[in-house]
Amino acid sequence: MFYKCFIICMLLLPHLFYGQDSLQGPNVDTKYREDQLYAGVTYNILTKVPSNVNLNGVSGGIHFGFLRDMPLNEQRNVALALGAGMAFDRYGQNLFIGERTDETTIFKALVDNEVYDTNKFSTAAVEVPLEFRWRTSTPTDYKFWRIYTGVRLSYVYWYRAQFKQPNNEVNQTDIPEFEQLQWAATLAFGYGTFNFYVNYNVTPFFKNAYTEDTSEQIEFSPLKLGIIFYIL
Repeated sequence: MFYKCFIICMLLLPHLFYGQDSLQGPNVDTKYREDQLYAGVTYNILTKVPSNVNLNGVSGGIHFGFLRDMPLNEQRNVALALGAGMAFDRYGQNLFIGERTDETTIFKALVDNEVYDTNKFSTAAVEVPLEFRWRTSTPTDYKFWRIYTGVRLSYVYWYRAQFKQPNNEVNQTDIPEFEQLQWAATLAFGYGTFNFYVNYNVTPFFKNAYTEDTSEQIEFSPLKLGIIFYIL
């Protein structure tokens, strides 16, 4: 289901966020604000993982929200933006997360010959993005170069580690080692409709977590690479 939604968003977002290249006529707004709605799709990579843990299956994300653009100069091409949004992410990988009878967490890398259908970690978060913005926009031109850099504070209000194999399914939604409050550094740059997007989690997913088989520390700092679309 996630995979289908991911593909549909990739196909539809450019059309939904396509707009005019310029504004014609006498009604020019010299107090304009730019790029206050956003939506994007990403491919998610996991960094800071144990040596025997790797991506496996679909790993991607969808995010969207609103940013209040606050120009800092008379030309209005330098600005700050503060907003709120949502993010839904999925990480397909081979780290099994379960629970023992004493309610302590199991972290175990699945070996190559182990038979299973699904092993993924999914999250849903509310986000507060803060951006410093530079662009070449004017009151009459909506197609311009932009470089936006900033940070995102997010709270993961829902998460699930899901494992499926024949005649067995494990869904873990209470992981004490998981950090629900996250900080990430962001960068968006491009021209016009299509803009490249980078998001790196400064806060690792897990704290004081170790693999059962090799006792290696597990952190998981996602690196998200994708495309972001802006609209007024």
